[in-house]
Amino acid sequence: MASMARIWSFLFVVSIIGSSFATESESEDTPSKEFVLTLDSSDFHDTVGKHDFIVVEFYAPWCGHCKKLAPEYEKAASLLSSNDPPVILAKVDANEEKNKGLASEFDISGFPTIKILRNGGKDIQDYKGPRDAEGIVAFLKKQSGPASREIKSVEDVTALVDDKKIVVVGVFPEFSGEKFENFTALAEKLRSDYEFGHTLDAKLLPRGESSAVGPTIRLFKPFDELVVDFEDFDVDASEKFVEEASIPVVTLFNKDPDNHPFVIKFFNSPNAKAMLFLNFSSENVDAFKSKYRDVAGQYKGKGISFLMGDVEASQGAFQYFGLKEEQVPLIVIQTSDGQKYLKPNLGPDQISLWVKEYEEGNVLPYKKSEAVPTVNDEPVKIVVADNFQDIVINSGKNVLLEFYAPWCGHCKKLAPILDEVAASFQNDADVVIAKIDSTANDIPSDVFDVKGYPTLYFRSASGNLLQYDGDRTKDDMIEFIQKNRDKTAHQDTGKDEL
Repeated sequence: MASMARIWSFLFVVSIIGSSFATESESEDTPSKEFVLTLDSSDFHDTVGKHDFIVVEFYAPWCGHCKKLAPEYEKAASLLSSNDPPVILAKVDANEEKNKGLASEFDISGFPTIKILRNGGKDIQDYKGPRDAEGIVAFLKKQSGPASREIKSVEDVTALVDDKKIVVVGVFPEFSGEKFENFTALAEKLRSDYEFGHTLDAKLLPRGESSAVGPTIRLFKPFDELVVDFEDFDVDASEKFVEEASIPVVTLFNKDPDNHPFVIKFFNSPNAKAMLFLNFSSENVDAFKSKYRDVAGQYKGKGISFLMGDVEASQGAFQYFGLKEEQVPLIVIQTSDGQKYLKPNLGPDQISLWVKEYEEGNVLPYKKSEAVPTVNDEPVKIVVADNFQDIVINSGKNVLLEFYAPWCGHCKKLAPILDEVAASFQNDADVVIAKIDSTANDIPSDVFDVKGYPTLYFRSASGNLLQYDGDRTKDDMIEFIQKNRDKTAHQDTGKDEL
């Protein structure tokens, strides 16, 4: 279940704002030297073990976002090779069979995934920075330096604190003692998400009580209350404070890239996610904003986060959820287990009541589905969410089902083989070969654990469920089906009936 939640978060964030992370490369000559190290299972751990700081991209050759990232990543590696000290960028083809163990070790559930490895690989962090060359360089220069920078002047403050990002500053009477050590540990732990600084002089800071001598943790943010102080230096307590204080009461999603880091944080939260989509240029947008913020404030800290998205910027979300613009204004809530709840065409005064009904369990889940095919007579049957139960669960037949994605190269390679398997069983009324587009239909993720594409499951007529992980050849798949199918009245047993 957790893996599916990670996949959902990854795919959804990529679908709605992924294009802002990477740009198409300009036509230029291929550089004679490659600065990105290519690693595999044979040399990965030895190479990582020799570096205090190394960045590794896990990619798949067929992945479109990986292809967009590649020239930016290479350019960044070239620029960082002259850094003092040099910053090493590497890559691993996680789709290659010999590297599947590495992909599992690092919990890779989508591509591209970039990891920052410190201290010879002992400390691992997700890369959460930009995906253009200049942004990668700037982010990794900060990541490879101290986790927290000392603030000694107004210039230091200006370089660190601005009105577009979250910054955490420790105010201390001296840079020693348990509280300072805990703050340093906090900065090290959260450095890929936030920027940290420390100072002996609170008067240098742009907001907050200037007479504070500390120890105090001061968080600056560009939304809601602009500065928050905290004085519990227990690492777990201070981490919880930073994480909670850095989420807006309502996260705003529009075309402004400055909002995208907060959108990513919203989707990475374990909370249920309420999303209101409307046209930001409509006449009653202010009424929606006011009512929605009131509701978000009522549920703050109660396991549900709130986002408001402009329809113009949310086409990826609409495609992902199977929504239509004529349903706007609408709210959709997605829970951590993948269930979705939808209220289309609502008014500002309906928001509070509907969220209350959802919280009380009085709203039925919404299911995304392609239209049920009017004709489904090809050897490989088309399954969608709305006919899933009829074909897969309740048909009383032995069903081999492929979960696929239209963009998946391995799925395209499997397609003609699956056609051949289906043709072999075309005259067998008790065997169904089928496929479902997992990107366009909701699937029962509590039963079918789909971590990547293609994934094949076999469900016997009696309900026995097996994941197929054998060779993707016609003969092997037919043998698997014959071995695991239930014997039924329609199947010739080779014996005469009495």
